[in-house]
Amino acid sequence: MIELKNLSKSFMTSDGQVDALRHVNLTIQDGDIYGIIGMSGAGKSTLVRCINMLERPTEGNVIMDGRDLGTLAKGELRDMRRQVTMIFQGFNLLMQKTCLQNVCLPLKWAKVPKKEAEERARELLRTVELPDKANAYPAQLSGGQQQRVAIARALATNPRVLLCDEATSALDPKTTHQILELIRDINRKTGITVIVITHQMSVVQEICNRVAILENGTVVEEGEVSAVFSNPRAEATRNLVYPEMAEAREHIGGNGQTVRVIFNGAEAARTPLLAQMAMDEHIAASILAASTRSVGDKAYGYMNLEIPGGPDELARAVKYLRKVKDVAVQVDVEYPAKGSDEE
Repeated sequence: MIELKNLSKSFMTSDGQVDALRHVNLTIQDGDIYGIIGMSGAGKSTLVRCINMLERPTEGNVIMDGRDLGTLAKGELRDMRRQVTMIFQGFNLLMQKTCLQNVCLPLKWAKVPKKEAEERARELLRTVELPDKANAYPAQLSGGQQQRVAIARALATNPRVLLCDEATSALDPKTTHQILELIRDINRKTGITVIVITHQMSVVQEICNRVAILENGTVVEEGEVSAVFSNPRAEATRNLVYPEMAEAREHIGGNGQTVRVIFNGAEAARTPLLAQMAMDEHIAASILAASTRSVGDKAYGYMNLEIPGGPDELARAVKYLRKVKDVAVQVDVEYPAKGSDEE
């Protein structure tokens, strides 16, 4: 288990102090695929570098299996880093060495006998489905293949934790999906804990079981991916999960009597809800914006609705919608009327 307790990190720049992380508290269980997501500048990369102590926190603790990593001696910290390995957006392979030699590097540094190291490296190349690329050089491989070699290298020392820092950002969607499938398969087979740093919600929804939303160095929301998707509470989360919501604000007119309906599950998302409400309550809601997506075997999504009439009609509509299983209703989106001077 990894615990981040009151973790803060500040840097001094020519413009003064920059607080990259502020009082971060997270618990990552063994075997999790844990997503940490935020926009550029949110503090994601600083956080991952604090987890493996490449950056020393200004304040707070990183605790792994009860050991405070900040108190470890150099030798102990070196041993820890063999258990917490990392893959990057840029792959970081040595271009003058073959794939086999790249995978062998951590084993060489750990003073594993050459023959044993090569056997382990070939086994890992089979694991990442590149057994025929042992003697190839990185420049001869596609981006996805290079990332597979990087994953094999990261697994060489049998680590307990794999840190993925924007590991699929440089890849096309099809290759990204293949790499994420590989990481999920490795997690299932080995039980390795995976921490995924990304700015792409699609990555989180595909493989993570829990997620933390980072904004300006602070965790603004955390929980199971399904819960965060079904009912995002923080504005930063809503913008990441459903970016169309923010875009829709510019195109909304009417009287501003607006609600957000969030679907949490396939049956709810496929219910002809508005038609039924129109028949049962005689309320013909207008759809201002909508988006749905699948997470595992469930469908999640939202609709922004404009409710005609006055407060009584709004209250009836909200009461009706809240009776539906797997539907959450938020009455916190008050858009200005068309032609209003409000922002």
